[in-house]
Amino acid sequence: MNHKLKRQHIQRKALVYLRQSTQRQVLENRESTARQYALTDRAKALGWSDDAIEVLDDDLGYSGATATWRPGFQRMAEMITRGEVGALLALDVSRFARCSADWHRLLELCHYTEVLIIDEQGIFDPADPNDRLLLGFKGQMSEAEKNWLKLRMNGARLNKARRGELWLRPPTGYQWDPDLQRLRFDPDEAVQESIRLLFRRFRIDCSAQAVTRYFTRHELRFPVRRVGDTQTRWVQARAATLRGILHNPTYAGTYVYGRRENRTLFEGGQVRRTRVVQVPQSEWKVCLHDHHPGYITWEDYMNNRRQLRSNTTHQTTTGATRKGPALLQGLLLCGRCGAKMKVQYSGGHTHYACERPRDHSASPRCWMLAGWRIDRAVVEQFLEAAQPPTVDLSLAVAREVNQQAEALKQQWQLRLERVQYEARLAERRYLAVDPENRTVARTLEARWEQSLVALRETERGLEVARRSHTVTLTPRDYTRIQTLAADLSLVWSAETTNDAERKVLLRTLIAGVTLTPLETPMRSTRVQIAWIGGAVTEVHVARPRRVGRRSTPEVDARIRSLVGKGLSDPEVAESLNDEGLQTVTGRRWGHQSIYQVRKRLSLAAPNATRHPGPVPDRREDGLYSKQGVARHFGVSEATVLRWVRAGWLPRVVGGKRGRRSWYRLDETIEAFLLTRSRKARAQRSAKQTSTGVAS
Repeated sequence: MNHKLKRQHIQRKALVYLRQSTQRQVLENRESTARQYALTDRAKALGWSDDAIEVLDDDLGYSGATATWRPGFQRMAEMITRGEVGALLALDVSRFARCSADWHRLLELCHYTEVLIIDEQGIFDPADPNDRLLLGFKGQMSEAEKNWLKLRMNGARLNKARRGELWLRPPTGYQWDPDLQRLRFDPDEAVQESIRLLFRRFRIDCSAQAVTRYFTRHELRFPVRRVGDTQTRWVQARAATLRGILHNPTYAGTYVYGRRENRTLFEGGQVRRTRVVQVPQSEWKVCLHDHHPGYITWEDYMNNRRQLRSNTTHQTTTGATRKGPALLQGLLLCGRCGAKMKVQYSGGHTHYACERPRDHSASPRCWMLAGWRIDRAVVEQFLEAAQPPTVDLSLAVAREVNQQAEALKQQWQLRLERVQYEARLAERRYLAVDPENRTVARTLEARWEQSLVALRETERGLEVARRSHTVTLTPRDYTRIQTLAADLSLVWSAETTNDAERKVLLRTLIAGVTLTPLETPMRSTRVQIAWIGGAVTEVHVARPRRVGRRSTPEVDARIRSLVGKGLSDPEVAESLNDEGLQTVTGRRWGHQSIYQVRKRLSLAAPNATRHPGPVPDRREDGLYSKQGVARHFGVSEATVLRWVRAGWLPRVVGGKRGRRSWYRLDETIEAFLLTRSRKARAQRSAKQTSTGVAS
């Protein structure tokens, strides 16, 4: 027996530790696994009984680069700290760890708990200085060996990638040609046309989400081939899938190696997990242009990437166009602090706000302003700067319309051909089976029926696409297009042009807009428009005070006339609203607005305002007021308002700010409300009775 092996070691357990780096090594390198399990025989030869020998094979298939993910190593360390282990057995020290930090931590534990380390070459005592030095040197060599192997393998892989011959998993739309060591187009024409349609629609819609909605709206399937798939699957288009294709330089005919890399993250001073991160384009290890056929050019790929970056909402990007009337969404910068200004909608009105707090100020935000004046000023500058196209726009529109219609019909036609093939294949399989073998025949018959149903649905979809997307432009249409091309304002103000399309038009010429509040020489907003070409246009937009002029001189004269006739503020507001007159901000008049104008014009309140006459219960046309309805049914005015909110009593006239409400009572409504009023009186009487009894 070795002099290092003592009785105290034999009295404790002997742990046989097994590890191989990958599952593939476990399946293929059977001899190494057998040698590690055979260490139990050596433990028996050294004096341990069968009950005292424990095999730890939890780490088969785990790398020794770190101990964080290895459950077997963690359990071994716990048993050592509890003093249950007398010796550790392994083929060599590289089985325990290929990281110096993990290896020396294990040596420390074995040193203080008097645990021996045994491999095929000998027995080592970590408490002995010479053995500890030798074990430390073995651990360093194990870690260095791992790096040497990694450098050799990565060097060979990189050298082959520099020639463009290293096999990379082909994305959807490509296949790897083993003879030419190159990528080639997928032979399926339907797959190719779907990829090309994606890039064409992105040039039009400028958003992966919008392209996804296009595929969904037209019920078009998209091809995908994930890891492990041998055949292409047709699924519903997803924005993440389309976005990944748009970011992939392979579709530009470029061979790229080193676009992603694994990085280890540390949390709390320990290795937690490995994450795959995107490497900047300047740090790609291999980038070979014109390596294989491409669906787009490299210039198109770079334009797509810039568009995708600008679609994200960050401080330095404009973001994708979204729904809403705020035309300058994503384009505004604060001229006071340089932050990006956001859009706020309140009460049907648009406001632009810089929410960054001002320095040395208790204000929660920098500043904000109404958006309609700014939008109007920028649109005027845009329409003035926009020049009509120099080409025959009518021909371009007709060509684009026909191309989009043909692309859609082609997608359905290719889908029909694929479904027809699947139906014929299902038929041949059903006819080839022995009819007596009913267990197989029933399954094949059901598949044939499913393929026929899919065929009928596809034929119906193709017919719908032919009818609904075929556009024929008449001479009148060509004349109309030429008229619109000469005057962009007609296109801008057309009812068919929505806010999202107006935002796209603005972004064709405008790169950004900076707003700066000014107090002198007059209260205004300085609007600086940065054009795509680099020029800057500056305009000033008046910024009225919160309590300021609400009306034009013409409206002031009308208010003077109505007040002079003795009308009250609500009656003046009602008259102005009936005449179609609005405030300077485009709102309806209310009695508070009339009060502010009277205060500015120094007009005294008429007697009608101070002592308004009684409201009649019923008008000549048969409409009831709120008080009239309450008296008619013998209920309170609060009950009438509850009826209105519940929808039982419809309002016929009024209801807006500054206008009195009037209600119509027909036989149905009166009978229903009469029942409600009786129930209300009964409940009120019961409540009063119960209150009297309680008292």
